Amino acid sequence: MNYRRIYVAATSQHVGKTTSTLGLISTLRSQGLNVGYCKPVGQQFIDVAEGRADKDAVLFAQYMGFELQPGIHSPVILGKGTTKEYLGNPEKFMFPDKILKASKILDKQHDVVVYEGTGHPGVGSVVDLSNADVAKLLDAGVIMVVEGGIGNTIDRLKMSIAVFEQQNVPIIGVIINKVLKSKMEDVSNFVGIKLEQMGLPLLGVIPYEPELELPLMVGILNAVKGKVLYNEDYLDNRIEDIIAGSLIDLEELKSSENLLLIVSVKRLGDALKRLEKVAKRRGEKDFHISGIIVTGHSEIQQSHIDFFLKEQIPVILTELDTYESVVKISRMEVKINTRTPWKIVKAVALFRQHINIEPVISRTLSH
Repeated sequence: MNYRRIYVAATSQHVGKTTSTLGLISTLRSQGLNVGYCKPVGQQFIDVAEGRADKDAVLFAQYMGFELQPGIHSPVILGKGTTKEYLGNPEKFMFPDKILKASKILDKQHDVVVYEGTGHPGVGSVVDLSNADVAKLLDAGVIMVVEGGIGNTIDRLKMSIAVFEQQNVPIIGVIINKVLKSKMEDVSNFVGIKLEQMGLPLLGVIPYEPELELPLMVGILNAVKGKVLYNEDYLDNRIEDIIAGSLIDLEELKSSENLLLIVSVKRLGDALKRLEKVAKRRGEKDFHISGIIVTGHSEIQQSHIDFFLKEQIPVILTELDTYESVVKISRMEVKINTRTPWKIVKAVALFRQHINIEPVISRTLSH
């Protein structure tokens, strides 16, 4: 069986569907194939000139250089209230028809089309569009992405694959993502043994890469529900470590680069002085602050404002206190998007280094 339609699914959210899809498309294109992309069912959308499109479709349009057409590249959007409306009158929506129409157009334009799933396998079931439903509708082969480990990884795979097997949807390969480098060999060996027993090919194991988890200031702005006070143009700054103003002397920083300082306005001056002292004790010229979150309602001194403007540091005011801000930021889910092109380059490089999709390419090219 050849697979001109490949569906990238995952055992749960945030395990690497988008990074795997980026790598897969890059690798297929490197083989001279004309590759198309579609996000058949989306939840987080962006308003574009032609309508609404899932944010991942916007990302891939930019990455692959195609003109985004929501009806083709993001045919179904499950916006707020859609599920209630669907349950009340499902015939009104004709979701399968929209997806099949998009697929028909993409089939004519491309040698192979990669479809990116949404969430875990059951997402979309409420409107009869689970990942398994959609893969079945498209007559696609599925590449399953799972987060690294051994016991838990196998358990999640077994449960997730059952949803597709129930629909007789073929699993053409498994990718294990975010594996600690010290565990790579064990995971590959032992999970590989189990997958062989299950009759599933292991395409490869991708190591955990901290760089792909780094948030941007724009994401932090949303996490703390803050307001930009200065240097809004620098919200694309990346963050590698967080320091609370009252804890600077602990010197437990992982890096002196791309720091986020969280401090009350009253303690701002003292925090900046202590940062300078810590830097000197560590034999470094200074720390590179990528952003500052200030709390409280005191007036910021003009000398500090001058410093922010000179160093081009984005400053955000939040109603949260320091502890609450740290908690909110630590719980952020960081994804690749149009503002992080450096993450795209890294994700593609990791995929091409660690994943062997030759079996998939062979089947794709067989007609």
